[in-house]
Amino acid sequence: MKKALILLLTATLIAGCNKDDKKAVAAPPADPALVAPAPELLAQLKLAAVSTQPVAETLRVAGRIDFDEQRLARIGATITGRVTDIDAMLGQEVKKGEVLARLNSSDLSTQQLAYLRARSELELNRRNAERAKLLYEADVISVAELQRRQSEFQISVAETRAASDQLQLLGVTPASIDRLGKQGAVNSLTPVVSTLNGHVVERKLAQGQVVQPADALFVVADLSRLWAVAQVPEQQVNQVKVGQSVSIEVPALGNEKLVGKLIYVGQTINPETRTVLVRTELDNRDGRLKPAMLASMLIEARAVEHQVVPASAVVRENDEDHVFVAQGDGAFHLTKVKLGPEQGGQRVVLSGLKGDEKLVVDGAFHLNNERNRKAMEGS
Repeated sequence: MKKALILLLTATLIAGCNKDDKKAVAAPPADPALVAPAPELLAQLKLAAVSTQPVAETLRVAGRIDFDEQRLARIGATITGRVTDIDAMLGQEVKKGEVLARLNSSDLSTQQLAYLRARSELELNRRNAERAKLLYEADVISVAELQRRQSEFQISVAETRAASDQLQLLGVTPASIDRLGKQGAVNSLTPVVSTLNGHVVERKLAQGQVVQPADALFVVADLSRLWAVAQVPEQQVNQVKVGQSVSIEVPALGNEKLVGKLIYVGQTINPETRTVLVRTELDNRDGRLKPAMLASMLIEARAVEHQVVPASAVVRENDEDHVFVAQGDGAFHLTKVKLGPEQGGQRVVLSGLKGDEKLVVDGAFHLNNERNRKAMEGS
C-alpha cells in the first residue's frame, strides 16, 4: 500500500513537469526587430512622419562621344578615275578647298572635248546667223532660211551651256571651263578637295586604285564641337525632353563632369534595344575629347512626387536598408525598406512603407545598438 502511494505521487509530479515544459515550449519568442528603449534613450529620439515631396530623379545611361554630323563631310570623287596622287594623310588638318588627292579620268577628257566641240559649233552657227541676217536684208535669202540659221545658233547656245554644266557636275570650276574654252587644252587630271575645315578621320583609297563617284574616299570632321549620345530605356523616355540639363562623365578624363543640355530626343524607339536616342553638344576646342570615347550621361529628369525619408533615419542591417517605425507605448519596430539613392539628404521610398508611419529620424543608430544589445542579452 505504501509502495503504491509513492508510485502515484511520482507519476503526478512527472505529469506536472511535462505540462510546465509544454507551456514553456508554446510561449512565443520575443520579436528581435522590436525594441523598447530606456527612458533616457527615448528622450533623445526625434520622430517624424513619412513625407512626400517632388524629387527630380537623375537618370544614368551609358553613352559615347561621337562626331557632330553637321560638322562632318564624306568626300568622294565626282567622276570615275584612277588615283594618281594622295596629298592628305590620316589625322592631317586640312582647310576648305585644299586638295586631298588627284585622279586621272578618261571620262573627264571626253567631256572636255564635247565642250570644245560645242563651243566650236556655237561660234560657227553665230557667224552663219549674222551672215544670214545680212543676206536677208539684201533680199538674197528668204525669211525661212534666216530663221533656220538663227534656230541652229540658239540650239548651239543651249548645247554649249549643257556641256559646261556637265563639266561643273564633274567638279570643274567655272574659271577652269573658261580657260579651257580660250586655250583649248584638255586636262584629264581632276582634284578631290575638302569641303570644310577639319581633320582627316578616314582615308579609303590607295595609289593606282580606280574609284567611282559613289565611293567615299575621305571623311573630314571639325572636332571643335562633338556630340555625346546615349540610349534611354523606353520606360524612362517620358522623363526626358529637349533642353534638360545633363552631366557627362568620361572615364578617360577621370570621370570629370562636363555640363550640357539635351539638344535632341529621338521620335522613334529602336525595336531591338527598346531605347530612344538622346544627344547633347560639347565644346571641344581644347581637343581633349575623342570620338568613340565611352561616357555616362546623367540626365536630370522632371520632378515627380515621391515618399521620402531623411537619410539620418536609415540604418544598415545585413547589407539592407531599415528604418525604425513607432509602434506606440515607446516601442519601435525595425522595418526593412527599399530606397533610392540619397539626394539632398533625402531618400526616395521605393517599397516597405505605407506612408502614414512615424519614423525615428534622429537617434536611429543608437536605437539599433540598443536593440542589438538586448538581443545578445536575450540569447
